[in-house]
Amino acid sequence: MNANRNADAALERPIAALPGVGPRLTERLARLGLTRLGDLLCWLPQRYEDRTSIVPLGAVAPGQKVLVEGTVELAEVVYRRRRSLLCRIADGTGAITLRFFHFTPAQARGLQRGVRLRCFGEVRAGPTGLEMVHPEYRAVAPDEGPPSATLTPVYPTTEGLTQQRLRQLAARALAVLEREPLVDHLADQLPPGWPSINAALQGLHRPPQGTEAGLLESGKHPWQRRIALEELIAQRLSLKRSSLAVRTERATPLRDTGGRLAALERSLPFRLTGAQRRALDEIVADLGRETPMLRLLQGDVGSGKTVIAAAASLLAAASGRQTAVMAPTELLAEQHFLNFARWLEPIGVRLAFLTGSQSPAARAQVLHALETGDADVAIGTHALFQEAVRFRDLALVIVDEQHRFGVAQRLSLKNKGDADGRSPHQLIMTATPIPRTLAMTAYADLDCSIIDELPPGREPVRTVVMPEERRARLVERVGAHCRTGQQAYWVCPLVEESDTLDSRAASELSASLAAALPEVSVGLIHGRMRPAEKEAVMRAFKAGAVQLLVATTVIEVGVDVPNATLMIIENAERMGLAQLHQLRGRVGRGLAASTCVLLYKPPLSDVAAERLRVLKATNDGFEVAEKDLELRGPGEVLGTRQTGLPQLRVADLLRDADLLPQVIAISDRLLERHPERVEPLIRRWTKGTTEYAKV
Repeated sequence: MNANRNADAALERPIAALPGVGPRLTERLARLGLTRLGDLLCWLPQRYEDRTSIVPLGAVAPGQKVLVEGTVELAEVVYRRRRSLLCRIADGTGAITLRFFHFTPAQARGLQRGVRLRCFGEVRAGPTGLEMVHPEYRAVAPDEGPPSATLTPVYPTTEGLTQQRLRQLAARALAVLEREPLVDHLADQLPPGWPSINAALQGLHRPPQGTEAGLLESGKHPWQRRIALEELIAQRLSLKRSSLAVRTERATPLRDTGGRLAALERSLPFRLTGAQRRALDEIVADLGRETPMLRLLQGDVGSGKTVIAAAASLLAAASGRQTAVMAPTELLAEQHFLNFARWLEPIGVRLAFLTGSQSPAARAQVLHALETGDADVAIGTHALFQEAVRFRDLALVIVDEQHRFGVAQRLSLKNKGDADGRSPHQLIMTATPIPRTLAMTAYADLDCSIIDELPPGREPVRTVVMPEERRARLVERVGAHCRTGQQAYWVCPLVEESDTLDSRAASELSASLAAALPEVSVGLIHGRMRPAEKEAVMRAFKAGAVQLLVATTVIEVGVDVPNATLMIIENAERMGLAQLHQLRGRVGRGLAASTCVLLYKPPLSDVAAERLRVLKATNDGFEVAEKDLELRGPGEVLGTRQTGLPQLRVADLLRDADLLPQVIAISDRLLERHPERVEPLIRRWTKGTTEYAKV
């Protein structure tokens, strides 16, 4: 193990230790997250350019990106519509003009007549013939050798950091790698033919002439696959190890004293499904242990996750401990509060509701109840993790729609339960089903329970795809539907990421529908309304006083109105599969048949058409998630910008999804048979994730 650590010691050195790297360059590199030599080696090119042969100037044509060489015949600064530096070079077969709009006096002085230049850029037709605008160039000596025999890498960069400088730094890092090669921790785990880690890194920074650039740019070259595999294995090992570390912490066992779970089930107006029963049994077993539960509860929209969360919080209350339930919106938090109150208050559980919009007096009352223990369960929004909130004995944290919270927020809520050497149990809920191999990799630190069946009597929502030209008939149908006593949603198009534009579009749509359907009560809800206004509209909708609710995607999560059995989604082609599926889940909440109409504006792109086809074909959230992963990538499925997962530098969970079975098998083998390799692999690929992995 010590040898492994020493082999990677060079990669831990700061980039500032390289020759020629001063404070300003260090700061620019840090903007890209490059602080160690290892970071530099893993800062891989985003594309490559073939500069392995010099093209005669007489053979170049507009649109080509080429390497040329010629002698400066003329260089001058011209003042026309825009000041520019023009430099004409020739090689005996032809000539070309180099044009620079941004240049320094020193640069102009360096382009003297007779200087020989080697230039790379895109050829285009200019006012006086062929030209290159801002090409890369350098002066070459008369006896200069041929161009490099390797493809030229083009790296992601930032302001003030040139490609030339990045290539120099990468070359210095590769020189270190040649002197001190990495230990290949996976050499005996891979099938024959896979490249070593050292060969993969060298090849990606310096692909030899003849390497297929298209394969490299697709991310599917064996060198990239080798590095992606190792990085994904390191990420999974990091999460598994963190999970093991959390398991060494102590927690308060929460047990069903007095048969209160049975009392809850007897009082429910429905029976738990088999899937709900399995999930609850797994959670009850976890909560009864002295190690903290870390469990992900997946369940499609309407599958009944909330009652399982309520049952878990009942166990905490039965054990004399407190629960915090955090939801991403006030609407969803209030709905949880009303459901918990209906189920738990009759059997003696005391609830508190905390949001950012409460009056100071109401807030003070809730804070006092939590600190003194007068409240068993706190349900709220982000307000729960604020510094002023103190619990007497928080033993269970439940986070709904977890990907909508930043990991630091979840950690701060967990920390409110860390006391007397004990940590709270954690239950993470999501209505976005996650494909199995993806969950086993990205959530390797969590046990997983799945509710994969709907309550009995629920019919699948019928989904209809309809072009915009049939809008008038659709409006008539909505009016007829509402006159039967049932209710409907009309979801306004997502114009762009702008509350102002979305609210205006929703307001205009609401007014036009009210004018077209004077006998129907039309309500409006959008993101720019005050929380109290939104709550008033939702209460009116739940009570039936509003028959048709026009809404932006603010109603995507958590709204539960069983009498709403029709949903229209405008501009459905603009939305992602996961969002459309979530919205569709707002209907079909009762026993009556429900319909979702996806209204679109032709022409449809291939991707949009495929999304609508998938929604029409299936109500299965896992099928939808698999397709969403294929069409939109793991960021949409997991919400990775906020999950706090270790950020991948090379691997891509979508592109490299076929590697995940290997990732799972190899990482499990290493944990079992080669534990001495685990720490070096994690150190090589991850930074600063241990604390966040606890949530």
